[in-house]
Amino acid sequence: MADLKQEIKRRRTFAIISHPDAGKTTLTEKFLLYGGAINQAGAVKGKHNAKHAVSDWMEIEKQRGISVTSSVLQFEYDDYCINILDTPGHQDFSEDTYRTLMAADSAVMVIDGSKGVEAQTIKLFKVCVMRQIPIFTFINKMDRDANDPFELMDEIENVLGIATCPVNWPIGSGKGFRGVYDRNSKHITTFTATASGMKEAASEELPLKNAKKLLTEGEYEKLLEDIELLDGASAEFEQDLVSAGQLSPVFFGSALTNFGVENFLQHFLQMTTSPLPRNSSEGMIDPFSDVFSAFVFKIQANMNKAHRDRIAFMRICSGKFDADKDVYHVQGERKQKLSQPQQLMAQERKIVAEAYAGDIIGVFDPGIFSIGDTVCSPGSKFAFEGIPTFAPEHFARVRQVDTMKRKQFIKGVSQIAQEGAIQIFQEFNTGMEEIIVGVVGVLQFDVLKFRLESEYGVDIRLEKLPYEYIRWIENKDEIDVAKIQGTSDMKRIKDLKDNPLLLFVNSWSVGMVLDRNPGLKLSEFGRE
Repeated sequence: MADLKQEIKRRRTFAIISHPDAGKTTLTEKFLLYGGAINQAGAVKGKHNAKHAVSDWMEIEKQRGISVTSSVLQFEYDDYCINILDTPGHQDFSEDTYRTLMAADSAVMVIDGSKGVEAQTIKLFKVCVMRQIPIFTFINKMDRDANDPFELMDEIENVLGIATCPVNWPIGSGKGFRGVYDRNSKHITTFTATASGMKEAASEELPLKNAKKLLTEGEYEKLLEDIELLDGASAEFEQDLVSAGQLSPVFFGSALTNFGVENFLQHFLQMTTSPLPRNSSEGMIDPFSDVFSAFVFKIQANMNKAHRDRIAFMRICSGKFDADKDVYHVQGERKQKLSQPQQLMAQERKIVAEAYAGDIIGVFDPGIFSIGDTVCSPGSKFAFEGIPTFAPEHFARVRQVDTMKRKQFIKGVSQIAQEGAIQIFQEFNTGMEEIIVGVVGVLQFDVLKFRLESEYGVDIRLEKLPYEYIRWIENKDEIDVAKIQGTSDMKRIKDLKDNPLLLFVNSWSVGMVLDRNPGLKLSEFGRE
């Protein structure tokens, strides 16, 4: 039992979120570098033959230099076992990020020092606030010209609505970047750039009073002014507020040049906790319980083209996973073994015999799991809270070009839909002849087209539809959907589970249909 507690206590599971190009994937790689998981960081962008980022595995990601799916990376550092969930930064893939955040215990928010808080950060940050998980801020790219650090603090507080507490403070930026001042130790660490694939920079650490040796008179005076202002105006560090997601510790550095990354990682590990209890149909589930439990937060098909497989990613919430033992699949109401349990380093896999609360495992899925499903020790039958489905905002009718490839087309579209990247609908009164695809962001259409072609050998035509609003019918059993008094821009459709839905071109039509049909209940969310 001591071993179980010890193993769970050393787990840290966090997601990294940011706007595209803020340096999230680079920061992830540097963590892996310090943990000894990789020997040299790969450039995310670069020439076609350059190394690609470890966490970007899908072909389209390598071509475009953006992450479109979440990756799971595990490594050891200083007796901690760390699970990083690297998320897509692009807002068109926010649904994948949202589900990934459901599996994390804390989040690291990466902000570009020259751009500040960007649109996508706001959306993702609000999910973190909703979950009340600790949020840590890494302000990146200080080796380039950056905004005034006080303005950056104000922006985080005003736009995101969370108090900030700088743990260190930058001395200049861009060509004038001299290093950072640590507010706790009252020491300065000087900035020296390293080649991007190397671990250590030859930095020097010295007490504030000796900083005059390295700084000009003007730089030194400015630093003293900043420190005085910080001590008088910024929030004090309070661990309880950090744990409650109400105070974000802020760090400055440069992921590309490795400056400030290990210092950030060390502080982060001290300020975060081991896995926390999770809410279920039977109340809070203690991670240290003997009962094994986990939930599916992501399904990915064809991670390995040679195997044509589907992997269900599970976040272990309590106890210990043992590959030799049966588990109970709550939604499927059956006992089963989890087949080929593995932990992943992007597309690299290793089969595991055991894993603990906080860990993420991938299991082979023959098509029985859905996002949000719970598995637990036989004899237990609780289910973790479901994961809400985002309402798609863009719709298109999809047809395969070659009618002889109907079977591959249906298989490909269905499998990609089960991953949660797209949602499939049908005309209300017909079968699968007409397929309507709904997505949160238009880039998902490009990914769908690309994947159907490269993974399933199917060419498709997309015909964009004008609808922007979708509503689930909450009381479908009390309503005759065919007799709903609609508007001219309303369309009836159904999902794959035969649930009726309504599409609208204009938002005001939703209210009009509710007025015309007393008793009708519409919802913006479905449940997975």
